[in-house]
Amino acid sequence: MAITRKKLLAELNKDLEWEYAAAIQYVQHATTITGAKYDSIQKELLIHAQEEMQHAVMLSEQIDFLGGTPSVDVEKRETSASSVEMLRQDLAGEDNAIARYRERIAQAEALQEYGLRRVLEDILIQEEEHKRDIADVLAS
Repeated sequence: MAITRKKLLAELNKDLEWEYAAAIQYVQHATTITGAKYDSIQKELLIHAQEEMQHAVMLSEQIDFLGGTPSVDVEKRETSASSVEMLRQDLAGEDNAIARYRERIAQAEALQEYGLRRVLEDILIQEEEHKRDIADVLAS
């Protein structure tokens, strides 16, 4: 199915809802994760939360620029009493984001929205960094 501007805007708004959720989840996980071996990732998760909110702003600006209205809804958040499970939840969230942004980049390209594509590529780079940060801690 060919992408339309309307469908792209709907997907960008869903991405925005996931960004809001990621920011909230990272703050909650960073403040509740326990164990000395998680001290460094705790600080990193708070940085991730700030970067996810930056992504939300970037997406909101693009949605507005393309004639849409940025969403205020928030996607599902994951919680756990287990530090390892929290990190697995965060890793799954990054995997979801990476897959979504790869798809969105292709859609922006198909619609010749090159500025949007560039913004999405910048977000994707950070999401891949987040995944590496979390995967490294889980592997140790």
